[in-house]
Amino acid sequence: MMKITKVLNNNVVVTENKQNQELVVMGKGLAFQKKVGQPIDESKIEKTFILQNSGISDKLNQLLQDTSEKYLDIAYEILEYAKSKLPYKLDEYLYVALTDHISFAISRFQQGIHLKNTLLYEIRKYYRQEFEIGLKALEHIEEETGVCLDENEAASIALHLVNSQITGENMDLAVKVTSMVNNILNVVKYHFQMDLDEKSINYERFLTHLRYFAIRFIRKEKMGDTVDDFFHEQISKKYAQAYQCTRKIAHYLKKEFDWDLPKDEEVYLTVHIHRVTLRQKNS
Repeated sequence: MMKITKVLNNNVVVTENKQNQELVVMGKGLAFQKKVGQPIDESKIEKTFILQNSGISDKLNQLLQDTSEKYLDIAYEILEYAKSKLPYKLDEYLYVALTDHISFAISRFQQGIHLKNTLLYEIRKYYRQEFEIGLKALEHIEEETGVCLDENEAASIALHLVNSQITGENMDLAVKVTSMVNNILNVVKYHFQMDLDEKSINYERFLTHLRYFAIRFIRKEKMGDTVDDFFHEQISKKYAQAYQCTRKIAHYLKKEFDWDLPKDEEVYLTVHIHRVTLRQKNS
């Protein structure tokens, strides 16, 4: 009999199977008025997924504090579809990353904020299968939420899938990515004179962006400027301190790699830096 080992919310709990593997199970009212150690009504279970990494359930727990499990449910369906189509294994952290991405994308849509994915053309061209899955994901998101996201979000979802292959890259790429990400994080820490909470969802979100950022640069993937001057100026003024930090990062990249940071990347970095530092200050 399955017993509750952790309650994420009324509809999502963590348990173990007979092989002592950690499971996340979902179902309406599954944990209503239930406590750790109590048996699970298995007739209520609608979805089940196995976690090899025990830290993932902690991340999900943190994420679901301020994100509806509806987005976890959507992410689960998308990833099950992706698993049936892709030839490689998907990292289970995608349950967290994709849930967070969908929630954030819908929130931005509702606020009227539409960010372009600067690699849309390249993703559509070089990662066709992942992009097709991204388009299918948008259809599912619209069916479940009524929100119609554009193909820039399909490209972003595709990038999350592509990211699962990074661990299979050669060691040289991994070393370069790690070095660049580490140096950028140090710029942020010194600029704000704070240690970032490496266990937080905000940090994970920022780290994911930095990895994509570093990989695109090292692979010499084309990054064009699609952000107009007015929007760039508004972001730099609204998040002035984060933008100052971004300019320090730009100086580092220019000095070390002779790379001029595109405006798109300045905007994305500024927004992410603002979020990861502001929320930590508030907490």
